[in-house]
Formats: sequence, structure tokens, C-alpha cells
Amino acid sequence: MASGTSSGSLTTNSGSDGERRRKRMISNRESARRSRMKKQKHLDDLQAELTQLRTDNHRILTRVSVAAQHCLNIEAENSVLRAQANELGHRLHSLNEIIGFINGGGGGGFSEAVDGFFNPLNYLNQPIMAAADNMFRW
Repeated sequence: MASGTSSGSLTTNSGSDGERRRKRMISNRESARRSRMKKQKHLDDLQAELTQLRTDNHRILTRVSVAAQHCLNIEAENSVLRAQANELGHRLHSLNEIIGFINGGGGGGFSEAVDGFFNPLNYLNQPIMAAADNMFRW
């Protein structure tokens, strides 16, 4: 009888081991499922972050492009203003020479000075030639 009891005890242990193995298998499957879900969530989060970064990058590139165009427009306007300032400086120099000629009595006096080229009113009415549309023609 001792041997029968002993063999019944082994069957109980074997059944208990099978139960533990089954529970462990279920636990492992559940752990693998959680791991896959966690991995999928991480992948989804990375995908969302990629989409957001691409959107931000596009918005920043657009702003840089607008700023670069604005800079080019300002540089063109600055070139026009420099040309106009240079031309006005030449006109001022010429007008100062005319005034010096008139005041210095350089020849026939005031009546001759206002005739023809030396008429300061005619000189002032000449248009300034620098303009943005003429600055960048090749």
C-alpha cells in the first residue's frame, strides 16, 4: 500500500506541475500580448511625432522662405534708395556750383546764369532716374 500511496502522490504532483505549466503559458501569452500592445503604442506615438515634426518643419521652411523674400525686397529697395541718394548728392553738388558761380560773379552776372543750362528751376524739375524696376535687368 505504501507504494500505491506513493504513486498517487506522484500523480497529484504531476497534475499540479501541469497546472503550473498551463498557468505559466497563459501568463506568458498575456505578457507577450501586453508587450506587443506596448510596442504598437510606442510605434503609433513615434508616427504621430513624425507627422507633427514634418508639419512644424514645413511651417518653419515657409516662414524662412517668406523672410528670405522679404530680405531680398528690402535689399532691392535699399539699392534704389542708395542710387537715389547718390543722384541727389550729385545734384546738390551741381546746385552748389551754380550758386557759387552766381554769387561769385563768374562771368556775365545773374541774367546770363539763369539762361539755358544754369537755370536752377529747370535743373530741379529733372526726374530722379533710379527706380526698382530698372535695378535688376540683365
